[in-house]
Amino acid sequence: MLTPCPHCQQLLTYSEQRFDCPHCQRHFTALACCPDCQQPLQVLKACGAIDYFCTHGHGLISSRRVHYRPEDVME
Repeated sequence: MLTPCPHCQQLLTYSEQRFDCPHCQRHFTALACCPDCQQPLQVLKACGAIDYFCTHGHGLISSRRVHYRPEDVME
């Protein structure tokens, strides 16, 4: 996953549902987005499974197709 830091444009590292910038030491949460419309997905959790649903008309999205983007700087 090659995602640039929104602040310094260096590549972010991704692990455990978050992005980290080794260059500027900032941390970001990973926001699940629809690969078709780039809108945030609704996360559905049941019986140990995690599913993603696009409320903008694209329905259920496979976890393999989900795109993650850095969002909301974590303190």
